[in-house]
Amino acid sequence: MQEVVITYETLFELLKRERERVDLQKIEPEFFSNTISYIKDKKKIIEAKSDSVFASEERKKTERQLENIYKILKELYERREKKIISLALDKSRTKSNLIDTTALLKEEKVVFDALTGLLDNYREAILYSILNEKMPFMNPIEAKKPSDEFKSALELKKSTKLVRFASPVPKFVGTELEEYGPFSEEDIANLPSEIADVLIGKGKVEEIKEE
Repeated sequence: MQEVVITYETLFELLKRERERVDLQKIEPEFFSNTISYIKDKKKIIEAKSDSVFASEERKKTERQLENIYKILKELYERREKKIISLALDKSRTKSNLIDTTALLKEEKVVFDALTGLLDNYREAILYSILNEKMPFMNPIEAKKPSDEFKSALELKKSTKLVRFASPVPKFVGTELEEYGPFSEEDIANLPSEIADVLIGKGKVEEIKEE
């Protein structure tokens, strides 16, 4: 597979492919490490010390972009997660060696194998026990609570909407005098709902809805 340089646009394209196609899509093996490097580069821009107007504008733009990146990555993960669960179900039910797992990243393969093994064990403990006229028996698995760091990393404002710009929009000021833009056609942004609704009404943007 040809190496893909991680950018804001390529991340959204990967998500678009995962949305539009039923099968799990192939991603470069270094996707996770390259994405982490990309996020670190964005954070360096935000943390850079400079009093210039240009640097301040760049930081604000990068902060908004980073928030959208987190949202894109979260949806990309969850869509792939759903497909991996479906693959594990097929594998556990059919015991077939024809289940195509070539699109799995090595980290996802660990998840797939663990899910398949778990489903196999519980099918034997429940279904096969009943078929043999025995009561099912299994030990419960304690659910692991997400860490505070994990929850804060995925924290997204509830009063915002993710939108794609259908046409260029110059810089504008929000209801609390915060500045937005300028935006070019096909730009992605996470905007306050009231601002997004106005732009949607004018046909300037279209909302990107999570299914």
